[in-house]
Amino acid sequence: MTIAIRKLEKIYRVGVERIHALRGIDLTIERNQFVAIMGASGSGKSTLMNILGCLDRPSKGSYELNGRQTHTMGAGALAQVRNEEIGFVFQSFELLSRQTALQNVMLPLLYSGKHAFNARKMAVRALERVKLADRMKHRPSQLSGGQRQRVAIARALVSEPSLLLADEPTGNLDSQTAADIIGLFKALHNDGQTIVVVTHEEDVAGHAGRIIRLRDGRVLTDYPTNDDPVHREYLNAVAGMARRAAEITAAGNALAGAGAPA
Repeated sequence: MTIAIRKLEKIYRVGVERIHALRGIDLTIERNQFVAIMGASGSGKSTLMNILGCLDRPSKGSYELNGRQTHTMGAGALAQVRNEEIGFVFQSFELLSRQTALQNVMLPLLYSGKHAFNARKMAVRALERVKLADRMKHRPSQLSGGQRQRVAIARALVSEPSLLLADEPTGNLDSQTAADIIGLFKALHNDGQTIVVVTHEEDVAGHAGRIIRLRDGRVLTDYPTNDDPVHREYLNAVAGMARRAAEITAAGNALAGAGAPA
């Protein structure tokens, strides 16, 4: 088992007001699952992502990652978990502009000290894994948006984490580049990587094997993607639009053919 969350709550205090961001969430994510977390603004998905990534602590409840009770750990132990067990991919890439792709990917290993001796070799392997072997010496400004996201993914993978967390990873990308990045996530999942993606894009969520929807800090629904009623409705709507577009195109071609001179 990779993740086990029980009765998780997160309460923020703003003056005398108490804001309940998460309200008693129970959740299990098994090893090698590809999960999408969805929800409107204020649903709690970003708060949940921060707790999954050990960037924040729950107010109540427990979070177990690979058998380790992270909610009881001190700051130093949590930092070690973040560095060794969790890989992060962000919408805005978060690359250092003056460093090359290779140097950006090496950074987590240099900070940890654990793999410092093999940092370069491991970073090269991670960049090869995301098909950027020919861009290692390029700085972020010399790379396309999709290539920068691939560098960010390589950096997230370089320490061979048990969990890959991606927060709106296609939000700054055009549709074709986004499809390429999702294809990379699927390939990583096929290789055994556990992946959790936070997204508001239904088409992105559709590539995961499971969709968890949040509302007002609670789990609203949790279905395998093919059984999720909201996603099935979305697919039906997309198919309907495609049929209408094909019909309009066929009608236009027919009219053009009828008006052509004999």
